[in-house]
Amino acid sequence: MRVVVALLSATVVATTGYAWSAYDRLDGGIATSDVLSGDRAADGATDILLVGIDSRTDAHGDPLPQAELNALDAGPDTGTVNTDTLILVRIPASTSAPVTAISIPRDSYVDIPGHGTHKINSAYARAVATAHDQLAATGLAGAALATQEAQAGRKELIRTVEQLTGASVDHYAELNLVGFADMTQAVGGVQVCLNAPAHDTYSGVDLPAGAQTIEGPQALAFVRQRHGLPRGDLDRIVRQQAFLASLTHQVLSAGTLADPSKLTALIDALDRYIVIDPGWDLLSFASGMQGRAGGDIGFRTIPTGSLALRTPADGDAVQVDPAAVRAFVAGVSAPPTSSASTANPLADAGATVEVENGTSRSGLGAAVTRALAASGTTVGPAGTTVATTRSIVKAGPGTDAAAAQVASDLGGLPHVDDDALPAGHVEVVLGRDYTGPTGATPPPPAPTSAPAQPLTADGVPCVN
Repeated sequence: MRVVVALLSATVVATTGYAWSAYDRLDGGIATSDVLSGDRAADGATDILLVGIDSRTDAHGDPLPQAELNALDAGPDTGTVNTDTLILVRIPASTSAPVTAISIPRDSYVDIPGHGTHKINSAYARAVATAHDQLAATGLAGAALATQEAQAGRKELIRTVEQLTGASVDHYAELNLVGFADMTQAVGGVQVCLNAPAHDTYSGVDLPAGAQTIEGPQALAFVRQRHGLPRGDLDRIVRQQAFLASLTHQVLSAGTLADPSKLTALIDALDRYIVIDPGWDLLSFASGMQGRAGGDIGFRTIPTGSLALRTPADGDAVQVDPAAVRAFVAGVSAPPTSSASTANPLADAGATVEVENGTSRSGLGAAVTRALAASGTTVGPAGTTVATTRSIVKAGPGTDAAAAQVASDLGGLPHVDDDALPAGHVEVVLGRDYTGPTGATPPPPAPTSAPAQPLTADGVPCVN
């Protein structure tokens, strides 16, 4: 997530006269890592993997000053580098189609090629550990060793993401936590909105409720917090998406980076903290992005199952179904074929969605049904069911992709197959934990609810 800032700034580079001269300095100093395979498949979209990494070194391998780490509440150095934020950005070839940033929860339990099934945020670290032992045995040491083992980690992470999503990664960008903080300061802060005050000793966040502008350590704490949030890491993802929506709107709509001093500070941060693949010409990329308005960038999350999946060795993890994830990602980039499919790909899937209210909140089922119908989904009448604690989406025969889409649209609900349902039917059971979208009526949701629609870059939603 953090490196989206870098991509946005690259877009501004192409739009300001001063930036053209400043770009030479960036182009000559930015760190690169040759991590992409040579046989990437053409899938009608440019796929960029953005990685936020919990590293104690900068992009050139130099240790970060302890004072900087202390200021960011970075915590102790465990000696393991995890990728705490993963976003796959899909940019369709057609400029009329929207750009979508797809978040992948850090605890997603997936197959890591050559290492078995583990949380996806460990793919990088596992490959680094293996490469370290092999390379050190050959006598390699110091910066050369660090560079090559990090490259092995990046390659493994890309393979894991490609296998999970079915996408072919065309570009890679990585940023560590200090770089993120510096970049938010360079742009003068980002506006966010909280439903309730946030205080968390793990991340260091200490923010009041309501709209506010944050930067530096508090911006980092805002996107890092997951303890104390109703849905843990999924709520953290919503925060990250809201932050990016606000940042995108600020940069692309208001042009806040068309300022020499801000641009210089941003380029300094990019030069020190970002790593990209060597084949990525940021200026050409920026020029190609000029025709896309901020509102054309949407933010989504892959479909997930249980958020407390018991694993043999990794503790609780996030359950994911690779087939459903691949169908979801393919649907994100599929070109619209009608007004119905433009509104919601479910309209073309032939699935009927029925909502059952298992809570004491009168009218909730009808409200969620209206929200789904407004997005183009074919819905049946709302009903009620027995008191239910946890919300779930059930997929009848032939509706796996449709159920995954509904689960994502309703805030990342778990979804399961249910052969007892009629073919072509999806059933949403709302439990007491439901905090996802509702319609405009009845009254607005409680303060702990998620944004009422998928996040886009044309506003500042309030989040948990």
